[in-house]
Amino acid sequence: MAATFSSRLGFILSSAGSAIGLGCIWKFPYMAAQNGGSAFFMVYLLLAMTLGLALMSVEMALGRASGSGVAGAFLKLGGPRWRWLGRLPMITAFIIMGFYCVVGGWSLAYLFKSLIGQVVSNDAGVLAERFSALIANPWQAVAWHAGFLGLSAWIVLGGVQQGIEKMSRWLMPALFILMLVLIVRGVTLPGAMAGVEFLLVPDFSKLGFDTVLAAMGLAFFSLSLGMGAMVTYGAYLDVGSDLPASAGWVVVLTLVACLLGGLLVIPPAFAMGLDPQSGPGLTFISMPAIFAHMPAGALFAALFFALLLVAALTSSVSLLEVCARFAMDEFGMSRRRAVLGFSVGMFLIGIPAALSFGPWKDATLFGRNAFDLMDYATSNVMLPISGIATAILAGWFCWRTVESQMRQREGTRRTLLAVGRVIVAMVAPVAIGVILVRGV
Repeated sequence: MAATFSSRLGFILSSAGSAIGLGCIWKFPYMAAQNGGSAFFMVYLLLAMTLGLALMSVEMALGRASGSGVAGAFLKLGGPRWRWLGRLPMITAFIIMGFYCVVGGWSLAYLFKSLIGQVVSNDAGVLAERFSALIANPWQAVAWHAGFLGLSAWIVLGGVQQGIEKMSRWLMPALFILMLVLIVRGVTLPGAMAGVEFLLVPDFSKLGFDTVLAAMGLAFFSLSLGMGAMVTYGAYLDVGSDLPASAGWVVVLTLVACLLGGLLVIPPAFAMGLDPQSGPGLTFISMPAIFAHMPAGALFAALFFALLLVAALTSSVSLLEVCARFAMDEFGMSRRRAVLGFSVGMFLIGIPAALSFGPWKDATLFGRNAFDLMDYATSNVMLPISGIATAILAGWFCWRTVESQMRQREGTRRTLLAVGRVIVAMVAPVAIGVILVRGV
C-alpha cells in the first residue's frame, strides 16, 4: 500500500510546515517594515488568497492525480516533453537545501549557545562579533550545516506518517505556542506598542508597483510553490480529502504565521530603539540584544532560537522529501538510500555556501558569493520558471484531471472552478513572468 498521511489534519500541518519557514520570522517583518506595515500585508493577503491558493490547490491536485513526486507528475500528466520541466523543481529544492541548511545550522548553533549562556549581551558590537566569528569559522559553519541537515534527514527517514507527519503534529503547534509566548513578552516592553501601531496601521503612501511585486513574490515563495513540495505532499493525500479546503487551511496558517512573525520582531525592536528593517541581522544580532534587557532574557533567547530551529526544520524536511521521492520514483530506491544519498549531495553542495562568509568570501561569480548565487538563482530564476510551467501544465494541458481532483467532494461549485482555471491558466503565468523578468 502506498504511503499516505494518516489524516487530513496531518496533511494540513505537514503542508503548512513546508510553507512556514525562517522567512515568516525575519523576511516578512523586514519587508512589511519597508513597505507600509499592514498595507503591505493586505496586498500580500490578497495575492496569497487568489494566485497563491489557486496554484497550491493545483500542485496538490497534480500530486494526488499522479500518485508521484513532482517529476513523475509532470511526466505522467504532461508526457515526455514535460520530463525535464518536472525535474526542475526537484533540482531547485536540492540547491535550496544546500544554502538553507547553512542558515538552519546558524539557528541550531544559536540554540545551543543560548542554552550555555553565550548569546545574550547588551553590547551590539559584541553580538556582531560573535555572529561574524560563527559564520566565518569554516569548521563551525560546516559542522552546524551538517548537524541541521542530519536532523532533517533523521525525520525524513521515518517516512510519511512516522517521520514527516509525526514531526509536524508536534512542531507546528509548538511553533505557534512559542511565537505567542514571545509576542506577549515583547509587546509588554516599554515602548513596544509603537511597534504594534507601526505594523498594524497601514501606510498606503509606501504602496507602489515594486511593493506589489514584492508582495507577489513573497506570496508565491512563502507558500512553497514551484519547488515540488506541494505536489509531493499531494501524492500522499487520500482520495476522500477535500483538496481546496486543505489548501485553504495551509494558506491561512501561513498568513497567520507571517503576521505573528511581524508582531514577534517589530514591537520589541521599537522598544529597544532598533531598526526593524535590518533583515537577517535582526535575528542573530539585534534580537539577543533585546533579550538582554528582559527579565529572564536567557530563557526567552533559548525559546526564540528553538522557534527558529522549528521553523527551519519544517521547511527543510519538505525539500528533502521532494528529492527523496524523486529517487524513489525514478530509480526505485529505498527511502533510506534515497534520503542518505541526497543528504550527502546536499552536504557537499552546501559547503561552498557555508564557506561564503569565511575563507571563500572573496570567491565570486557574477558578483555574488556561492551563498548569494544559490539564493539568487533559485529565488529569481528557477522557482518562477517552475511556477510558470506548473500553471501552464495544469491550466492548458490537463485541466480536466485537475478539475476531477478538485471535485472529489460535493459542493465544489462550477463557477469557482472556472475562476480558478482563469487564474491558473492566464493570470498566474503572466504575474510570475513579471516577477521573473523583474528579478533577473
